[in-house]
Amino acid sequence: MKTDDIARHDAKPAPTDTVRLVVTDMDGTLLTPEKQVTHASLDAIAKLNATGVPVCLVSSRAPHGISMYFDALKIRTPYAGLNGAAIFDADGHLISSLSLDAGAVRDAIDMFDVHEIDPWLFCGNDWIVRDASIGYVPHEARVIRTTPHETKDFTPWEGKVGKVTGSSADYDLLERLEGEIGQMLEGRASVARSAPYYLDITPLEANKGHALREMGRLFNIPVHEIACLGDMRNDIPMLSIAGLAIAMGNATDEVASYAHVQTVTNEQDGWARAIEQFVLPRVPATLTPVK
Repeated sequence: MKTDDIARHDAKPAPTDTVRLVVTDMDGTLLTPEKQVTHASLDAIAKLNATGVPVCLVSSRAPHGISMYFDALKIRTPYAGLNGAAIFDADGHLISSLSLDAGAVRDAIDMFDVHEIDPWLFCGNDWIVRDASIGYVPHEARVIRTTPHETKDFTPWEGKVGKVTGSSADYDLLERLEGEIGQMLEGRASVARSAPYYLDITPLEANKGHALREMGRLFNIPVHEIACLGDMRNDIPMLSIAGLAIAMGNATDEVASYAHVQTVTNEQDGWARAIEQFVLPRVPATLTPVK
């Protein structure tokens, strides 16, 4: 770790002794690189349910890309999509949503166009692209099992956008633009990479810290009794405030510096190991099992 990362980690308050809710990222965290859930993670979720600790999913994904895992995970809990811009109850009903200012949307798209980065818009359950056959669109369509809307003109959608994503195989360029677009949209939007190849722009208040607080509010559980797990820069807002913050082994040193502890990678059952090692020992014995 760099000196700043070490100082940040050392300055964190001690982790909580009590965990009553788990809020987790999906890609790079709960899911393997192949977007699967391992048997060990399923067993860990079953143990959490049996001890009365709900598991809530918080992701940069569009809503359907989250709820499609519910049956496999055997959970039915509130969740947050688009980095917290859309909050849903356990039945999939929209509780709250945030939208980007249309001017911020246009500025982000213009910046992506200048650098030949493919822009996508997410509006509720709708995913809008210019060409469904290029870049990362086919990959994302397979991952979230959703067909995007194609359009040559984003204008009709600009006033109802929950997230703009720039997708590119030039990881270094996206890393640089994360800072540049973040400065350009400072005070107007949240800007963070959700994967090395995706740069997300969401409403200023829409981040995973907001999502974690909302999950806690829905269960009437304070933030200091929530554990969270994540791996990317867009997870930093929730890692910064959770009572127990766990970074994946595949997280960068910067991201890990915001966490209390670090587990192994998502290729090594890091999620399941973290639950066993850090979360379950902190669960009160008096909780009612989750049904």
